[in-house]
Amino acid sequence: MNKDKTFTTNRLSRKLMIKPPKRKFALNFLIPAIIILVSAVSCRSVNNSGFVRSTSSIRLSDIENQISVNPVNALNLIYVYKEVYSKTEEKNQEDWYQLSLYELEATGNLLDLQEKAIAQGRWEDAESLGRSIASIGIITEHTGKEADFILSDAKQKLEEGNNLGAFLAAVRSHEMKPMDRESALLFLEKAVNSRQRRTSAYFLAAALSAGESNIPSYLYEYATGHDTATDMIKGVATVVVDRGFRIERGMGSLDRVGGSAFFVDSSGLLITNYHVIESEVDPKHQGYSRLYIRMGDSTSPRIPARVIGYDKALDLALIKTEVETDYVFSIVDRIIPRVGDTVLAIGSPLGLEKTVTSGIVSALGRRFLQIGDVIQIDAAINSGNSGGPVLDNEGRLVGVAFAGISQYQGLNFAIPAETLAAALPQMLKGGKAERPWFGLALYETYYGAEIIYTFPGTPADKHLISEGTFIRSINGKFISASQGGLIPAMQEAVFLCGPNELVALETVNRDGAVKKYIMMTSARPDLPLLDAAKIDLRERVAAPLFGMVLTPLPSTLFSSNFRVDKVVLGSVADNAGISQDDPVTISRLRIFEDEGFALLDISIKKRRMGYLETNMQLPAYLDSPDTL
Repeated sequence: MNKDKTFTTNRLSRKLMIKPPKRKFALNFLIPAIIILVSAVSCRSVNNSGFVRSTSSIRLSDIENQISVNPVNALNLIYVYKEVYSKTEEKNQEDWYQLSLYELEATGNLLDLQEKAIAQGRWEDAESLGRSIASIGIITEHTGKEADFILSDAKQKLEEGNNLGAFLAAVRSHEMKPMDRESALLFLEKAVNSRQRRTSAYFLAAALSAGESNIPSYLYEYATGHDTATDMIKGVATVVVDRGFRIERGMGSLDRVGGSAFFVDSSGLLITNYHVIESEVDPKHQGYSRLYIRMGDSTSPRIPARVIGYDKALDLALIKTEVETDYVFSIVDRIIPRVGDTVLAIGSPLGLEKTVTSGIVSALGRRFLQIGDVIQIDAAINSGNSGGPVLDNEGRLVGVAFAGISQYQGLNFAIPAETLAAALPQMLKGGKAERPWFGLALYETYYGAEIIYTFPGTPADKHLISEGTFIRSINGKFISASQGGLIPAMQEAVFLCGPNELVALETVNRDGAVKKYIMMTSARPDLPLLDAAKIDLRERVAAPLFGMVLTPLPSTLFSSNFRVDKVVLGSVADNAGISQDDPVTISRLRIFEDEGFALLDISIKKRRMGYLETNMQLPAYLDSPDTL
């Protein structure tokens, strides 16, 4: 045994160029020396020429390589560098001078990119680059022209035949800056020709508010007309996903997924739920999957369809079929219903096509998706209704039916039409819609949205954003909302930003000290908590997963002991009766990736129960909505 130790020590000593000890007591001096040298080596790198490079110089080299290729990322790396090295006792003045030159060059390249995008008519790129430019506080001749970029993009989409994308962009532009009469008439005429009555009504109002009085009678009459439920039914289809046969207990049965969809463009584009068509795009699905729609009853022919784009976080999908429709739903009204308003739901519950049910809006602001809120309604929603339209009494789209609780009557839910309108531009591009991601888990308190966890490897983690602070502003805007709505409001504030854009985020601590970060967003993961649960410490992921912030206590070889420092109201821990200062021992954390949840086994002594020790198993989903 001693020979093995001596051999190992001698080998390591030779590797680090240290003379091996002659006596056993020399190990007491050797081990600290090895630790110091290993630490020094870990902070440096050796290049091909044999020169030792500091991590600072490596970071500067990475920045230099990105300046011409991707100035947005170069600026992001510059801000990371400042965060990492701003608190070091000794700053290399030469490195910091070089950093300032790199920042000027990257900023200039970013401005040049926007100029080139404008010159080439790439209006979406120009808008995206403009958001990054604004986040770093630079004012240019194009500052404030976002509405003009979006309107130009809308007109370009009209010329390309992308009517749906054009209408969505035109509405966004008009909300930012009222459009002129000529533009309003252009979109009004196109909306009428596309048989979208509510869209026609929207652009008619825009033309009138711009002072246009000479509106052709056929445009005016169509835009001021009214659609009945009988008309709208024609624009709803039944979705059938054929997944072949399923074998259970030796018995074979047809594997079918049913849902509903509704037309949003005369070219054959329809909206449905992601969970209806999931097997069409999920790489984990092993087996047969074919997508069809039916326009009539069960005897009607099945028409092949394909998925264009999807947004898993919002449970939305855009599909296309080569069929003409007699009715197209408009999605430009941005209707936010009130509690108690009457609504209609159209769909194919249990395969019963063209079924219309009615009810009221029971509540707003329910948190059932990763991003934003949903609407609770009591109109009957059953299996097969998923993906169907929910409308108000005037025929305006209110939402998309997506869920119901089968064992309870009147508890059904719809994705707001406003959310659909915001999500569609990304889905129209095709494939998976990517959403921006900072990597923060939040907790809404009386003081604001508190950061209780930063996800490893995310933009927030790289920029060293402190846990326990509060988000003060996003891109210079202070976010406010009614109780329970602050986190969705913050998600909405960055929703239209794409991944790989610069965003300014301000935080404030309990002492009132404000800290500003400028970081480049990344793509939001499907299950935000999955990677964290796999790689981070169990006691740390207890905060975003189960809603309890833990402080370490003296532990043993076989147990990890903690004290509950904070409990998030409404969380798994709160519902389990766990309270602040309860002693906790963690046994194990199990992750069930395919099912999308995790289980934490703990032993806890609840103060409220006289410190009676209890063994508990806490379950939590891996797709928390309280993340940004």
